[in-house]
Amino acid sequence: MTTDFDLLRSRLEIEQKRLTEELKQLNMSNHPINERREGSPFGKREEEATESFELERRLALEKRIRDQLAEVGQALNKLEKGTYGRCDSSDQPIDPARVEALPHSHPCLSCKAKNAKGKSSPG
Repeated sequence: MTTDFDLLRSRLEIEQKRLTEELKQLNMSNHPINERREGSPFGKREEEATESFELERRLALEKRIRDQLAEVGQALNKLEKGTYGRCDSSDQPIDPARVEALPHSHPCLSCKAKNAKGKSSPG
């Protein structure tokens, strides 16, 4: 199986635009607390809890989007450098099927498995 880097670059650029737009929409939907609680200067505990939960949820979503944007940006950067399709850790070629399925993937399966084992072991 050969890798079509032009097609993958196009997919990555489309994903980058989609994520950027999603982040923009998320930030536009963020209303200041004062604006939402107008008419209720002291607020209720339930309202505050809901606002806190929504803020945490939005921040987690924003972080996930920013992390994905960073991965896509790194993949596009690797395409520019000519190192795309190689593992960040071992510099071994990444299986073309993995690259096709996850164009922003950077570790090979072997290194990913080693990293997962290291994180899960006590100690």
